[in-house]
Amino acid sequence: MRSSFDRLRHAVSFEILALLLMVPLGALAFHEPVQDIGVLGLVGATLATLWNLVYNLGFDMVLRRRTGSTLKSLPVRILHAVLFELGLLVALMPFIAWYLGVSPWRALAMDASFALFYVVYGFAFNWGYDRLFPLPEWQETPGTA
Repeated sequence: MRSSFDRLRHAVSFEILALLLMVPLGALAFHEPVQDIGVLGLVGATLATLWNLVYNLGFDMVLRRRTGSTLKSLPVRILHAVLFELGLLVALMPFIAWYLGVSPWRALAMDASFALFYVVYGFAFNWGYDRLFPLPEWQETPGTA
């Protein structure tokens, strides 16, 4: 399993790159000021970073207990990304509605759009991170890292 340092590096680099992409794209897509999307992004990134640390540790522990390894197949990677975003969706939707003063439905649509972005981004980032920083245990097991 990954070390605490590696998990922190992963979480922080994930969120920094995501903010650099999400803030300008979100401002364009939702016709909201960049500053407002930036605040949503910073609050979301802070919450997501904490969630990332807890969620990935828990997911890896369950995966290792069930399979004996933390090596993730394509279906497991998809499940990993979707479950992560569902957790954030529940936490962030009320904040978006309150901060922007929008209806819960608009906040849900915005949050779902952000979640869709992050599912795709999270899948790509995590796959790339695992290839850039593979664990020694994966060298012994043939399959996709």
